[in-house]
Amino acid sequence: MKTSMTNYLYSPQAGRFLRMIMPIGGNVTEDSTVDASLYGVFYFGAFEPYDPRVQGTMQAIRRGLAVQTEVGGIARYAGDTYQKASNDPTIPGNPWILCTLWLAQYLIAIARKTDDLREPLELFEWVATHACRSGALAEQIHPDTGEPISVSPLSWSQATFVLAVLEYLKKLQELNPEKTHTVSRLDHVFPTPA
Repeated sequence: MKTSMTNYLYSPQAGRFLRMIMPIGGNVTEDSTVDASLYGVFYFGAFEPYDPRVQGTMQAIRRGLAVQTEVGGIARYAGDTYQKASNDPTIPGNPWILCTLWLAQYLIAIARKTDDLREPLELFEWVATHACRSGALAEQIHPDTGEPISVSPLSWSQATFVLAVLEYLKKLQELNPEKTHTVSRLDHVFPTPA
């Protein structure tokens, strides 16, 4: 499978993995849409996070899917119209909790020193800021208002947040083994109820 992914889904011209290929009438059509789910090429173990092909893919996601409003976050894919909340052509789609957390998981995976964990922590804070008052996480966030839209709570968003925090804590412990209390910086994200 890895060989086929390398031979057919990786585009040296684009410097990243393609979303898909489609055989049509004896020809192969490439879908080069930037799609946040391409984080899966490293997350599911096909390629190492430091692989230049993965790095090129993740850079394309960061550049192409970052929602350039005050709200921020990462869109699902370029041109996503599902529950589209803005007609601004510069917005690739609504920011998704999942997609933003997938970027955090990648940044955690490539962290080599504790300072490298600042951006994933900022992404956790972004998620916490956009949680419902109950703490539930929605599927998407309105790119202009920051309000939750679509399904809420979305169990997948909740579960991905938990996984990402566990990955963060594990990486923090690996990079800082002499520290015994590793959650101090996360206490303000979701404070322990009194």
